[in-house]
Amino acid sequence: MKPTCSVLVVVSLSLVGTFLSSLGLAQTPQPGINLDLEEIRTIANRVRAGRSLQPTTWPNGARVAVSISFDVDNDTIAIARSETPSIGAMSQGEYGARVGLRRVVELMDQHEIPASFFVPAVSLVISPEMVDVIQASGRHEFGVHGWIHELNAELDADTERELVTRAVAYVTEATGSRPVGYRAPSWNFSPNTLNIVKGLGFLYDSSLMADDRPYELMQDGEPTGIVELPVEWILDDAPLMNPRGNSYTSPRDLLQVYIDEFDKAYEEGTLFLLTTHPHIIGHRSRIIILEDLINHIQTKGDVWFATHQQIAEYVKDQAGLE
Repeated sequence: MKPTCSVLVVVSLSLVGTFLSSLGLAQTPQPGINLDLEEIRTIANRVRAGRSLQPTTWPNGARVAVSISFDVDNDTIAIARSETPSIGAMSQGEYGARVGLRRVVELMDQHEIPASFFVPAVSLVISPEMVDVIQASGRHEFGVHGWIHELNAELDADTERELVTRAVAYVTEATGSRPVGYRAPSWNFSPNTLNIVKGLGFLYDSSLMADDRPYELMQDGEPTGIVELPVEWILDDAPLMNPRGNSYTSPRDLLQVYIDEFDKAYEEGTLFLLTTHPHIIGHRSRIIILEDLINHIQTKGDVWFATHQQIAEYVKDQAGLE
């Protein structure tokens, strides 16, 4: 009878777990509760925000710095994550190269605003014509956004390093200039990412979210000399403009969020950094909100529009950062 009882207990517990899960009450693993203080400090300090690099003044007496960036993912995510990627999903991404990119570049150039384009190298492999579109005005920057929009935080160190190195080499060859900025494909670091970014000599990273202002990255409690230009999901079109997602927000509502974020950055005299995607923001009903945002920003006369590289170089110089 004992084995039977044991089986009944196991089955009962399994059913209880299933029932609790259906109610959203399933127990969540909490390994951190067993860590001692030194272990907590070690984990927290692997990558940490160091000193603020907010300058006392921006160039030309500007009150706020504005940097608009585009993650040119196109269909790389679909290709990276399935051996038989959805052709429908790939076509949604292809819209970025075929239509969306030209729209956003034309908008930036119309207003003579420099922008930063973070490109998975495979996006350029598939659509090499994008290089000429971005480079035509001579004012925009290319940054590295992985090889194929890989989930870098799930890779071992050697694989992650090889992919970033390959991406740097390809973007350099395709554009004629070595990129100085890195943005992790998933806006996340593995335990090895910062070492890779340091080893490849990047000037700045733009993947993390510890501040609204530029700051220096710390590793294991030590300053790295690498500038962080922080991103934020609030200032990204991808999570909130997916019409099939659970958090869909209408473009007009999202525009108000962007305006409010800019207005507060202007009030504080800090940094407004926006990230959008040509295959998302480049649609007709969405490019309008980027137009309206730019028009709103330009009602202020004391704004410095700059690429990420320009901002990173400026704050690093102002801070005397080696």
